[in-house]
Amino acid sequence: MRDYEEVTAFLGEWGRFQRLVFFLLSASIIPNGFNGLSIVFLAGTPEHRCAVPPGANLSEEWRNASIPLELRGGLTGPSRCRRYRLAVLANLSALGLRPGSDVQLAELEQEPCLDGWEYSRDVYHSTIVTEWNLVCDNDWKGPMSTSLFFVGVLLGSFISGQLSDKFGRKSVLFSTLAMQTIFSFVQVFSTSWEMFSAFFLLVGMGQISNYVAAFVLGTEILGKSTRLLFCTLGVCIFYAFGYMLLPLFAYFIRDWRTLLLALTLPGLLFIPLWWIIPESPRWLISRGRFQEAEDIIRKAAKINKVTAPDVIFDPSELQDWSSQGQQTYTILDLMRTRNILTITIMSVILWMIISVGYFGLSLDTPNLHGDVYVNCFLSAVIEVPAYIISWLLLRNLPRRYSMAAALFLGGCVLLFIQLVPSHIRALSILLVMLGKFGITSAFSMVYVYTAELYPTVVRNMGVGASSMASRLGSILSPYFAYLGAYDRYLPYILMGSLTVLSGILTLFLPESYGMPLPDTIEQMLLVKGRNLTAGI
Repeated sequence: MRDYEEVTAFLGEWGRFQRLVFFLLSASIIPNGFNGLSIVFLAGTPEHRCAVPPGANLSEEWRNASIPLELRGGLTGPSRCRRYRLAVLANLSALGLRPGSDVQLAELEQEPCLDGWEYSRDVYHSTIVTEWNLVCDNDWKGPMSTSLFFVGVLLGSFISGQLSDKFGRKSVLFSTLAMQTIFSFVQVFSTSWEMFSAFFLLVGMGQISNYVAAFVLGTEILGKSTRLLFCTLGVCIFYAFGYMLLPLFAYFIRDWRTLLLALTLPGLLFIPLWWIIPESPRWLISRGRFQEAEDIIRKAAKINKVTAPDVIFDPSELQDWSSQGQQTYTILDLMRTRNILTITIMSVILWMIISVGYFGLSLDTPNLHGDVYVNCFLSAVIEVPAYIISWLLLRNLPRRYSMAAALFLGGCVLLFIQLVPSHIRALSILLVMLGKFGITSAFSMVYVYTAELYPTVVRNMGVGASSMASRLGSILSPYFAYLGAYDRYLPYILMGSLTVLSGILTLFLPESYGMPLPDTIEQMLLVKGRNLTAGI
């Protein structure tokens, strides 16, 4: 029996139909670039100090001395969470005593910020941190909002994979695009941190679901040579383009509600694509819906101005494919044999570690030296050469060695950051960006690698399950950045060590370079995992 690619070879690889699918599906990824990491600015924490109410009966001199000094990052500055007890200061002020000369400030009693905080407006005009005072005892709520978003991503990865394999790639793609846009819009009108975070979780469910659905839809429609281009330069470059738009939007819109609204509205532009983007013929065939698949293929031939054969699917092939399409597949099929179980376990671990590194570095940009908007833009720009390099590597070299090299580069560079003298800040930023380059390259390649390892009948489920596992890492990633408040180098040591370990793990995966895309689990066992099949 001929495989799908042989049957549809008459369409060509890069006709008008393929170009249309390529660019429209890639464009649908742009909102993922700025929605997923918008929390960097929505939850930005400006410099702050305890507020001293106007009625505190303090002289100007005592008011200026009301905040104790503390050491942070090697520099001395006003405390963010403590002040001298105002009742004591008022008595001293009334007695005409002067701070520092008549009274030793270090001996005075301190108290928490009972009257709120004063926030610097140099970087942000308003964020969810300034609106709901997510500082000091409540500073855990900022990272928690990000973690809840990734919890939504985790749930979306699990649910959308099965829904997509059951109801179709196209239906899940557009329903989750709508979900992401609608709940982001509702977030704009949040009245509390709890409401904001609850809807952020729902946004996360839609965010990853439409990404995976678009990725798999393009993988299954496009031919072998175009598929690689789509999975690297297509999807990833458009994601990076969306990521680059984020600091540009945030630079000109410093109010978090207006910024979130501006990032949400572009989702409405994708509504007309429902009538242009087709369903996956591979998926339709796997479900026994051959006439619908043939209609799409004939329409594609018409768009490409090529003549379709009178008989696209041979009756004997229809019978064989029909028997395959009648079988129902579940998440348990990813563990049916020793071969596919081993690949699934290794993919889960690999995705999880890469996700910790990628999102940990992306969310850490506000903690780098220099301007937060410039650092975020650099973090986005560095992804473009990373995706180009990953495309070249995937095109010309074996998958596992390419991924391992990228992971070793990213991990080793992060481990070297602790050796850089503190006064050479530019070098530290350069090493962080180089680490981001290596990890981003690996993140790009792991999508292609995983999609090639799994067959059509469970491909979306396999990629979804791996993506779901990576979200366990992304849920933890905000707290890797949070650790930087206690030790500047600890986040880089942890992320670097894990990344090097993942590079070693990659070397044990089976190679998929140059092999045809499998359609059934049986085909996967024949052509994939050659190093593992002996144990089946």
